[in-house]
Formats: sequence, C-alpha cells, structure tokens
Amino acid sequence: MDFVTLKAMATFKDNFSKQSDLYVKYRPHYPTALYAYLASLTGGHGLAWDCGTGNGQAATGLAAFYDEVVATDPSGEQIRNALPHQKVSYKVEKAERTSLAGHSVDLITVANALHWFDFEAFYTEARRVLKRSGIIAAWAYALPSIMPEIDKAVKYLHDVTLNEYWLPENRLVEQGYTTIPFPFEQIDTPAFACEKVMCRADFIGYLNTWSATQRFIGENGTNPTDNLSEELEAHWGDNEEKMVAWKLVMKAGRV
Repeated sequence: MDFVTLKAMATFKDNFSKQSDLYVKYRPHYPTALYAYLASLTGGHGLAWDCGTGNGQAATGLAAFYDEVVATDPSGEQIRNALPHQKVSYKVEKAERTSLAGHSVDLITVANALHWFDFEAFYTEARRVLKRSGIIAAWAYALPSIMPEIDKAVKYLHDVTLNEYWLPENRLVEQGYTTIPFPFEQIDTPAFACEKVMCRADFIGYLNTWSATQRFIGENGTNPTDNLSEELEAHWGDNEEKMVAWKLVMKAGRV
C-alpha cells in the first residue's frame, strides 16, 4: 500500500470487525433475482466489483453471473471471515481507493454499505474503474418484518433502547437512501426483499450484528437483546422457525 492508502485506512471507522463472525452466521442473503436483474443491465459480464463486501454475501451471489468478482472491504476481520468462492478475490481496501484498473469493471455493487462511504471520493473512484457501459447499484435494508407483535418489540429496541447508539450514517438507511447523493443516470428498479427462515435464537444473533447493539454493550456492559429475547418468548417458541423479511431500498445508475 502507498502512503495515501495507508493514511486512508488509518482513518477508517471500524464498526463491524468485532461482530464479523456474527455477520456470517446471521445476516440474510440477497435474492438471486437481484443479481440476475443487475446482470441484465450490463453489456459485459467479465468483472464485478463488490465494495464494502463485509463477509462476501453479495460477492458470492454475483459470481454466478460474472467471470470474476473483486470484493473489497477495509475491515481485515470481515475479509478473514468472508465466504470463500473460486471466482471471488477478496482484498482489504477502502471503496474510495482501490487497486482496480481503470475502466475495467462492468458492475459495481454496494450491499448495505454505501452510507458509510465518503460519497465524493467513492463516486470519483467508481467513475475511474467503470467501463463506459458500466452500472453501479447500491442497496440497503432497515428493520425486518415478522409479525405485528414481534415487529413492535423490535422497533422499540431500534427506536428507543438503541436510539442514542445509532450513528448519523445509520440514519441514512432509515431515510431509505433518499438523502444520499447519487450523481449517475438513475434507473428505475423493481422491488426486492431478503427472506430468511430463523429460530428466535438466530434472530437475536442477527440483532447482535447491529453496530448500535455492540455500542450499547460496550458502554453499559449488558446486552439489550437478552431482555428482548425473553419478551419475544410468548410469540416465538424456542424451536419454532419464522420467516423474517427485509425490504430493500436501491439506487442504480449508469455513468
């Protein structure tokens, strides 16, 4: 890494490394239909770049549609816990500065991470690496939906118990990405959602991947999801499985 890259990495605010193993176990996967749709937008299918890849869920999904996927994340711990795939190359790099060649990428994806980026720097890098016909797509999800009684309790955890532990970047997701700049020729996209069958313990594991949950634990020495798990017991037995759904918000565009 050169000096500029090392300096940028030093200023990276790492909100996820300590729970990177939880990401692998409990975060939902994105639907195959999403990757198929994005692949239908690109003229070529040689190289996709998944930036802010986390544990590589989007990167491995893209591998079914592209010859090669480069997946980057500034968190070395996330990369160490990433899902292996023969067509995916993982690199510890920030989205704002990469080792990718200019005009080499058919598709850029940002799965649940754009709100953490330096927008101006990232968009400059995106324009540098995208092919002339390239596509950039970013999506995110906020609160899950299960059933009214459970949803109400989860919303209380999110909005009240953890309210002061969410960062301004998290609020961009709550706003449905509507306030994030996106200086590309925008494309109207279909609606997509993630779905995952989970038992109550797994769902609590998912809530522990929230950065605000980890901040609460760090400052208070207790885990707020313990009380929530007991509260949900009346609606969700220990061995019972329920469908959990997350609606995606998306921005997609051409250079």
